[in-house]
Amino acid sequence: MLLTVDDRDAYCYTGGKPFDATLPTAVFIHGAQHDHSVWVLQTRYFAHHGFGVLALDLPGHGRSKGAPLASVGEISDWLLKLLDAAGVRTATLIGHSMGSLVALETACRAPSRVDKIALVGSAYPMKVSDTLLDEAQHHEQHAIDMVNIWSHSGIAQKPSSPGPGFSVIGGNRRLMQHIAAGNPAPVFHTDFVACNSYTNGDIAAASVRCPTLFLLGQQDMMTPPRATASLIKAMPAARVVRLDNCGHALMAEQPDAVLAHLFDFAVGRT
Repeated sequence: MLLTVDDRDAYCYTGGKPFDATLPTAVFIHGAQHDHSVWVLQTRYFAHHGFGVLALDLPGHGRSKGAPLASVGEISDWLLKLLDAAGVRTATLIGHSMGSLVALETACRAPSRVDKIALVGSAYPMKVSDTLLDEAQHHEQHAIDMVNIWSHSGIAQKPSSPGPGFSVIGGNRRLMQHIAAGNPAPVFHTDFVACNSYTNGDIAAASVRCPTLFLLGQQDMMTPPRATASLIKAMPAARVVRLDNCGHALMAEQPDAVLAHLFDFAVGRT
C-alpha cells in the first residue's frame, strides 16, 4: 500500500490483506539498512488473525521515496504522519534495532497514539563503533559483511529455517545490498548515525505507561541483552523475553518464536 507522507510515496506492506483501519493496528518498524520484508512471516500471520498491518519502509529504504532521515526523532515524527495518512488513531508499535528506538520515542512523544510497544533486538545507548561508522560511510560492502557476521549466532541454519540449503545470512546480505543499490544516499551510514546519536532513551522509557515487551537474542553481539539494562530498569512492568540460540537477526533465526511472543503480547495473552 502506498501512502503520501511529506509529499512523497511511503510504502507499507499489509500482510497479504487489504488494510482495514477499523481493526487493531500493528505497525512493524525495521532496522538499519533493512525494509519491511524482514517481518514477512510475522506480518502475514497478524494480518490473517484480526489485525490491520502496516509494515513500513522508512524513507530511503525499499519502496519509500526520499532520503533516509537523520535522527530517531525525525523518523518518529514521520511515523506519526504516516499513521495520520492511513487513518490510524492508535497502534501497537513493533520495532527491531533502530526501529525499536523509533517505537520508544514515538510512545514518549505521542502516548495517546500508542497502545503497546515491542522492542526487538534493542539497546540504549545504541552506540556504533567508530570503525563501523567509517566503514559504512566509505566501504559499505565491508560494513554489510561485518554486520552480517555479528548479527547471527552461527552459520548453521536452525530447524525453523525455510528449507535445506536456505542461507539466512546470505538472504540478509542480499537485502542490505539491495537497499544500498536502490538509493544514492548513504543509507547505512545515516541509519547508524541516527542510532548512535539518540540520547532520549532514558527519558522516553521513564515516560512510557503502555504495556512493553523486550524481545532479545541471548547471543546478540550488535545489541547485547545487557545493553537494555537501563531501559528495563526504567520500565519495571515491562515483560522481558530472551531467546537462546539467537543473535540480532531474531526474525530470521527464530521466526516462529518471535511470532509467538509478539502475537501473544499484541492480543494481551502475556
